[in-house]
Amino acid sequence: MTIALDYKPAQPNLFADHISGQRIALIPSLILESGHELKSCQVAYKTWGQLNATRDNVLIVCHALSGSSDVADWWAPLMGPGKALDYTRFFIFCGNALGSPYGSSSPLTANAETGRPYGPEFPPTSIRDDVIAHKLVLDALGVLSVAAVIGGSMGGMTTIEWPLCTPPGFVKAVIPIATSIAQSAWGISWSEVQRRCILSDPLFRDGYYELNQQPTSGLATARMVAMLTYRSGESFEKRFGRKPSSQRKHFIPPTVEPACNGSSTHPSVNLPAPPSKTPMRQFSAQDYLDYQGAKFLRRFDANCYLHLTHKMDMHDVRRGRVPEGCHSNLNGEGSPPDNITAAVLSRVPSHALVVGIESDVLFLPTQQHDLATSLPDAKLVMLKSPDGHDAFLLEFERLNHLIIDRLKSQFPTMYEGFVERVANVDMSTLTNGTSVGEMD
Repeated sequence: MTIALDYKPAQPNLFADHISGQRIALIPSLILESGHELKSCQVAYKTWGQLNATRDNVLIVCHALSGSSDVADWWAPLMGPGKALDYTRFFIFCGNALGSPYGSSSPLTANAETGRPYGPEFPPTSIRDDVIAHKLVLDALGVLSVAAVIGGSMGGMTTIEWPLCTPPGFVKAVIPIATSIAQSAWGISWSEVQRRCILSDPLFRDGYYELNQQPTSGLATARMVAMLTYRSGESFEKRFGRKPSSQRKHFIPPTVEPACNGSSTHPSVNLPAPPSKTPMRQFSAQDYLDYQGAKFLRRFDANCYLHLTHKMDMHDVRRGRVPEGCHSNLNGEGSPPDNITAAVLSRVPSHALVVGIESDVLFLPTQQHDLATSLPDAKLVMLKSPDGHDAFLLEFERLNHLIIDRLKSQFPTMYEGFVERVANVDMSTLTNGTSVGEMD
């Protein structure tokens, strides 16, 4: 099968245009885990650095749900000489997940049989499908083996699947961050709430909407809900507290008339006027959520969002892999760590570095412990951060040091003459209007 590495789609994708410098590979036919055949499968990807003579100095970076192939956008402080993602020593590859709006085949791309965008008819894809598709691109690039796979959140799920979906020994090391063995009931439930926001928007129209008529209210609200799971109560309280909204200019608080003679009857209350179609915000936390919702509308598609949340819900490394002779209900009745999970994950390279976040309310610390316990000789490091799940996109200095230490210990010859650089960053330079990252 011949794979084109520089395919130019005939149909424009405005969301993919946000990603500068990426290439698109074209796989003639990809059989998905669901059994569907995805014809003319597009895989958007970016690379940095050069392959060495033995074609094994490869770092794969896997993005999260709303990320893209442009690691330099959402993990910029970790990229560069002397840093974790050092393209002077490694060939760095990041492929865009199937179903994402940023260039890979998705509800936005054309169905090869009809010539029209798939929309809600795009077939379901899994994390494993992403690995298979990206492996085909690496093969076409001439990669013979991979030094390490690194990723957080949905990207952490992909990280774990890489050695399970490829030949033994192809991947030498994995660094899963803020992720899980399987999507939890808690995670599935949060995703379902977000999907309901989109599905209940009248503009959704069962997914058959025009791109200039997206279900904006539903998608923005879904993003607001997601942001509550990406941060923590502590971080919101510290950042916002009860600070007033920037729009709170003419708000008159309710006045309460004291009850007479100690009466227990309810006092009369002078309430403000009924809210308009767009309620006036009173607190800065509301400003933040509105900002995140509006920002997301400029860079994401509702059908793609539904697709990717379903993809995450289906993640379970044990699915279809229970060793012969083992009997276990893998429909949520039991939980890892257990012998079956350990047997499935025994194919993952030993000495994995598992990184969790103590304040993560989406991928809980117990899930990081279960993952590390189930992997062969893995090391668990918990980041102390008030920023919740999104700390994997914010704790640059700590992650930089942890990743470098792990890679240096396994690949010492690649680090001759290496001098570590601190991954500090001016946040103001990373929150521009074209960014598809989650920095702010």
